[in-house]
Amino acid sequence: MTMANDGSRSLPHDSHVHTEWSWDAVAGSMARSCARALELGLQAIAFTEHVDLTPWRLSEQLKSQLPEHFLRWVGNGDVLEAPELDVAGYLECVERCRERFPELLILTGVELSEPHWHPTRTAELLSSTNFDRILGSVHSVPSDSGYALINELYYTHTPTEVVKNYLEETLRLVESTADFTVLAHIDYPIRSWPVQAGVAHPRMFEDEYRAVLRTLARSGRVLEVNTKVPLHAEIVHWWYQAGGPAVSFGSDAHNPTRLAHGFADAQAMVEAAGFRPCSAPDAFWTRR
Repeated sequence: MTMANDGSRSLPHDSHVHTEWSWDAVAGSMARSCARALELGLQAIAFTEHVDLTPWRLSEQLKSQLPEHFLRWVGNGDVLEAPELDVAGYLECVERCRERFPELLILTGVELSEPHWHPTRTAELLSSTNFDRILGSVHSVPSDSGYALINELYYTHTPTEVVKNYLEETLRLVESTADFTVLAHIDYPIRSWPVQAGVAHPRMFEDEYRAVLRTLARSGRVLEVNTKVPLHAEIVHWWYQAGGPAVSFGSDAHNPTRLAHGFADAQAMVEAAGFRPCSAPDAFWTRR
């Protein structure tokens, strides 16, 4: 069990953090995130910057709601194409932070969005750099006009259809040979779930969640407990029942103030589900 300097139990390391090197993290800062991690007593942190290779076609409704600084990436046909990660600049920043914060274990990483759609470009990136932590995620699904962001689907589909479409695509990702270790934010659509639709309990999508979790467990990959919107405890219990080998904790912070947000509650929930911490500061929590 990892202990903080004062003898109390420390929080798990944050395995999903974005900084100024992620195109959408305008308030991000690697240095300030490191400083915040030490304030919180974290022993390790993983900077998993966005690698978004899918061109997303935006409706006028969604485009009008985007922050102004996002619009610079929107081109002809209202297609948003995220800029490539500046790997060299990012790695230089990591080294500077390692020198400045030697008491903190700093891991390199990326969050690959829909890597099963982009095998060649993903392979080129991963062969060029030995990242410590690789997350796989789904932010969009195929649509009649190209690719639509999950939150945009709520304009044209029922909430139930949105979540099921997302989990179907997530299953395809997990079934693929895409090179990633951790499945990020399995409950991603819940972030945009409309209030008027009532409570989105995971049992409404139990078959779909369990299918993803069973396949993820067979692949030997890890489930992320993402705390941006607290992951429901039932999903973690299903993960344990499916034979899931381990979990990671990720705040998905795009701002240093959100680092490790909700981790105390999350670690209690994960432990209750049957997972335990390991002694290494950057280790995943494994089954008892």
